[in-house]
Amino acid sequence: MSVRTVALGGQGLVVSAQGLGCMGMSWAYGGPEGRDDAESTATIHAALDLGVTFLDTSDIYGPYTNEELVGAAIAGRRDEVVLATKFGIVPDPQAPTDVSRRWFDGRPEYVRQAIDASLGRLGLDHVDLYYQHRPDPAVPIEETVGAMAELVGAGKVRYLGLSEVDAELLERAHAVHPITAVQSEYSLWSRDVAAVLPTLRRLGIGLVAYSPLGRGFLTGTIRSADDLPAGDWRHTNPRFSTDALAANSRIADAVRDVAVSIGATPAQVALAWVGSRGRDIVAIPGTRRRDRLAENVAALDVTLTPADLEALEPLGDAVTGNRY
Repeated sequence: MSVRTVALGGQGLVVSAQGLGCMGMSWAYGGPEGRDDAESTATIHAALDLGVTFLDTSDIYGPYTNEELVGAAIAGRRDEVVLATKFGIVPDPQAPTDVSRRWFDGRPEYVRQAIDASLGRLGLDHVDLYYQHRPDPAVPIEETVGAMAELVGAGKVRYLGLSEVDAELLERAHAVHPITAVQSEYSLWSRDVAAVLPTLRRLGIGLVAYSPLGRGFLTGTIRSADDLPAGDWRHTNPRFSTDALAANSRIADAVRDVAVSIGATPAQVALAWVGSRGRDIVAIPGTRRRDRLAENVAALDVTLTPADLEALEPLGDAVTGNRY
């Protein structure tokens, strides 16, 4: 199959209808021993072959190593790729992998430093979509987006994005320079961004849904903490604690029941649900395996009936545990 393309936002950016989140290729899932750069590179190549050309990375993934991996993987195929990366979460140099020792930086001088560093790691002269990864409460959003806009003028960035912002902050940012996309967690069990959707649609801004598979939980393969490798970031996530997983099992069961009834996999049902929310929403499921990539892409051909959607709708209110 060849993945169709869609407009992301109203500024002219066109992307594949499903993207590929690359974070897990270098960090967070599977622990350090689970990293397999050869398979991850093969997965990126397979994605491009299928028409999944919207790739998502960030400087903090690794940190820094994910951009290097993605840059090397797309060398020679740059013209096929719509590449998004991010800045704004800064690791402690003394403990770069400790998520509790990180801070936000939205200072204009840091914005300029961050894009040059990312371009160097990626081996590129520009990125297609550049996000502020998280708002910096110490820096007015107008100053940060103003510096990002300078990058557009300099040809280092084509379009601007923000991640995990509320409607008020988004309005202020968009008044400085058009925002093309907002990236936020969105899935059957994470729907906070629904409150921002009316503003996104009024301003003509696309939504990029990260973790559309609930960090893997909605696939039905994680029933207890023992199913997660040692060193996996999800061991620190409240929704993956022993008690929360037991309580949330009914969510996975409900997704599985719909999947069985329509001859799909739970992952495909979860992705089809995100797709049912609107054509202005693009999911970026993450995987480092080619077989999972093919499964995820096939979700674009899965249609949920009104009865299926009715069965899935209550799951958003049935979650135990905070997102972070």
